Amino acid sequence: MPNLYTDIEINAPRALVWEALVRKEQWQSWNTFLYDGDPNLPFHQGQDVFLLIRRLEEDEATEIEPLVTLLQPGVCLRWLAQMPGFKSEQVFELQDLGPNRTKYMHRERFTGALSRFFLPFLRQDEKLGIRRMAHQLKRHVERQAYREYRRRGGDRPRQQDWQRDRHY
Repeated sequence: MPNLYTDIEINAPRALVWEALVRKEQWQSWNTFLYDGDPNLPFHQGQDVFLLIRRLEEDEATEIEPLVTLLQPGVCLRWLAQMPGFKSEQVFELQDLGPNRTKYMHRERFTGALSRFFLPFLRQDEKLGIRRMAHQLKRHVERQAYREYRRRGGDRPRQQDWQRDRHY
């Protein structure tokens, strides 16, 4: 069963990371991998959602309609997209690393008789896409956290704490 995995540490509270992850109607402002295909369909466990995926930034978007199989607020979002002979399960998990630090994990697992035929075409591009999304999520959420910190009157934190890992 082939898997893809990426993780990244984000200098922001888990609640802020979770909000950015599940507010799919705002993905297009920061995310070049996944897009919301229907803002009227929020994430609800047991419900299909309509999404667009762009594995490479210059590619045309591919429509998917996965079923949300787990929605554990603040912790985990999981969905399953399938067609005859091929399944793709994506899992997004968050873990506290300390005050204002969150580990974001994105895992994709491919199964089904046809997965061995699709994987040579998808694997590398999909891997780049999930990594790109992780870095874009980090940049987006850290900017939000910094703005919130400044709005509350905090001193300026060290730049490397808020803008680390800018390149992917």
